Amino acid sequence: MRISWTPNKVTLLRVLVGFLAVGTFGHGAWMNLLGVALTVCAIALDALDGHLARKKKMATPVGAQLDILGDRIIENMFFTYFAVVGMVSLWLPMLFFARGAATDFLRALALRAGHSGWGAGAMLQSSLARALVASRWSRGLYAAMKCVCFCYLGLELALTRGPVALLGPLSLDMHAAIRAGAQTLAWMTGAFCVVRGLPVLLEGWRLLASNLAAGNGGEAARGDAG
Repeated sequence: MRISWTPNKVTLLRVLVGFLAVGTFGHGAWMNLLGVALTVCAIALDALDGHLARKKKMATPVGAQLDILGDRIIENMFFTYFAVVGMVSLWLPMLFFARGAATDFLRALALRAGHSGWGAGAMLQSSLARALVASRWSRGLYAAMKCVCFCYLGLELALTRGPVALLGPLSLDMHAAIRAGAQTLAWMTGAFCVVRGLPVLLEGWRLLASNLAAGNGGEAARGDAG
């Protein structure tokens, strides 16, 4: 039976591949290498679903939300795993979770207020904000940074850790240099995640503040009438 691939199906496949990648880590050097290969596949599928949506003109608000959900699941899965095994700070997955929860809440609030994800009715009005959040170069750079970071950490697992580390014993200086590279990549990825979220947080906060002010005004009016 031939499968008709849609962007949403590719997104679901991407999440499944991400689960398989994380599931292979920590089970020996060669399984760690398999996890790295699956990580590359998961990130490549992220580019593929967007390509299909543009090529087949199948971009929808639901599809956009599924794509964002897939991103959240994968980045939180990977960073949580690497935090649990002590390769990155626990603050990193906490940062990604908090940023994702806040921006997704504000986007949902904007959607209820009639703002779309794109076009004239979009929540992000400035060209700089749209370029930083939604442009192809920004999304591509963010995906590439996550791919490099996750693959680096997976390769570190395969090459330097465990009873069958492929590189064998390392000097303290070499191990420190590898660890410094991992920390640098992880926090650079986290910093870019926050930078990309700032326009949504700022615009969304203005929308939330205006809604709260309107709600308080309505309660005051009802109180005066009573």
